[in-house]
Amino acid sequence: MSTVQSESEAAVDDTAFAAEWQAWHDAHETNRADPHGFLAVTSLNWLDENPTRYRDAPGEWSTSDAGPVVTLAEGEELVIDGEKATGRHAFGVIPERGGVTVSAGDAQFEVARRGGADILRPRHPSHPTLVDYTGTPVYPPSARWRVEGVFVPFDEPKPVTVGSVAEGLEHVYDSPGVVEFELRGETFSLTAFNGQAPGSLFVLFTDATSGVTTYAANRSLQIAAPDASGRVTIDFNRATNLPCAYTEFATCPLPPAENRLPIGVEAGEKTPLHPSSESEGAPR
Repeated sequence: MSTVQSESEAAVDDTAFAAEWQAWHDAHETNRADPHGFLAVTSLNWLDENPTRYRDAPGEWSTSDAGPVVTLAEGEELVIDGEKATGRHAFGVIPERGGVTVSAGDAQFEVARRGGADILRPRHPSHPTLVDYTGTPVYPPSARWRVEGVFVPFDEPKPVTVGSVAEGLEHVYDSPGVVEFELRGETFSLTAFNGQAPGSLFVLFTDATSGVTTYAANRSLQIAAPDASGRVTIDFNRATNLPCAYTEFATCPLPPAENRLPIGVEAGEKTPLHPSSESEGAPR
């Protein structure tokens, strides 16, 4: 009798686990397919001191030590902070990994700073990468890929320099420590970075599936803030692709060398079915 009850409880737990994962996955896919998300990016433009016009954005764009500037021709306008702007507009100095978004019609334009350079990334809802997107394949969720671990903080946050999918670009992140966990009887450690929510973490990693069934360059995993004892839950079922898996117009960071797991993590998102490696980079 107790065996039957145990099996029944396990089935309920598995069902609840799958339902919780499905709700998370659906929300993640909805966010990814946002009309102005990274699937809508039509080009990646590195600004310099020479005013330059791009075919998928109004105005001439340049930058200097004072920050990016756009000069709009007669009949052109942008909506900036809810107000229509014409003529010349100076954005001021943008901090590293910061940015602002302006719009014109149904398009948006990201003006940001990445790797010490100012960039312009137009986003058009009609872009084929977004219009043709049908979802990302995933491994079936399994509780065996959700493991308990521990966060081991450094005495002081440590700056970690990592490469980028954009040639010649580097990113520097402050790492507060590492997460340690066990899988298949082995102990592993991953360098962690600060997440978006206070106290939360995220890790960039590759594993033995990378370049086989999962995207070769990287995957990302969000981890909730450690509890008072430093314990964390590491759910590889929620490992996701970064924008560079879908578009060539990304500046995604690569994992630090120590985050290359020697085992195959058969969980989370797989390589996209139709990555946009042959996009023409203009709205249709």
